[in-house]
Amino acid sequence: MSHAPAARAFEVRHVQLGRALFAAIAALMVTFSTDHSAVLGLSVFSGFAIATGLVLLLGAWLAYPTGRRALPVVLGLVSLIAGMIGGLPPLRTTTMFFVLVISWALLTGLIEGIAGWRALRRSAKSSVARAEARDVLTVGIAGVVLGLGTLVVPARYALNYYIEEAGQSFTLTGIAIAVGLFGAYGAIVAVYLGIAAFSPRREDADAVPAPIEDGRS
Repeated sequence: MSHAPAARAFEVRHVQLGRALFAAIAALMVTFSTDHSAVLGLSVFSGFAIATGLVLLLGAWLAYPTGRRALPVVLGLVSLIAGMIGGLPPLRTTTMFFVLVISWALLTGLIEGIAGWRALRRSAKSSVARAEARDVLTVGIAGVVLGLGTLVVPARYALNYYIEEAGQSFTLTGIAIAVGLFGAYGAIVAVYLGIAAFSPRREDADAVPAPIEDGRS
């Protein structure tokens, strides 16, 4: 009788769940904060990027087999470096927020999106591989959209407006819009990866070979 190979304690779904968790935390911190300044934005981004980077780097060794670790390692290193730069208080300026978030979003988005597209083309025979490839591609596209969306926001934009019901004036700034876009990105990624992590992998059971009968009746 042959024995099925031992299953991994950690799977790709656990990496997705970790990323979803920290993306959700970032989205909630932006959503429920009245301060959408560069200081707040970079503080949240720094924590999110460092946590995401650590999840990807740990997941590369715990959840991915040899030969599939390059993507999470590269994404993890880029996110970790970006988070560490954003964590330096003297650099928490409006210009730095735009430069850092745009650079990180476009770089990681393109890397992840291209990798997901290539994997999708190679995974015609496996529904699990196709699902994972689509997840990678979708998150990559979300990163590119974040980068391009933030890129078109004028950093020095300021619109003064008055709300009669509140009886006071307010100012909508470019940095507030940019921080809001990052929060929206976090919410989208959190929901998508959360759903992906809990979605059943229909081939999981089929991948385990049936025991070989010993021929005795």
